[in-house]
Amino acid sequence: MKKRLSSILRSMAIGGLVASAVVRVLIQFTASPVPDPVSGRTEPSLFAPAISSNWQYITPWQSLLLAVLTGGALACFAGWLAVAWLERKADAARSASAGQFHARRTVDRQGR
Repeated sequence: MKKRLSSILRSMAIGGLVASAVVRVLIQFTASPVPDPVSGRTEPSLFAPAISSNWQYITPWQSLLLAVLTGGALACFAGWLAVAWLERKADAARSASAGQFHARRTVDRQGR
């Protein structure tokens, strides 16, 4: 069975959001090279106030990568909404031309 374009765009949008979150976490792990004095480990989440007040921890390339990933995910999300609406409209027109009428019950017990 052929996958619908809306299904592909939905998968791409979710995948893009996951990818941008992973990249953001990786950038934050490299943000603070100073180890924690107590544990000796580098944990950027402990330095969040310093990171949020100073954006010098992120390079222009990392910023561009985040912008491209997030923008692509948002474009896929918008495309998914538009294509799903068009597919639904085409399915309704196809079933109407075939003489079928299916009442859409959005708030009901769905045949129970």
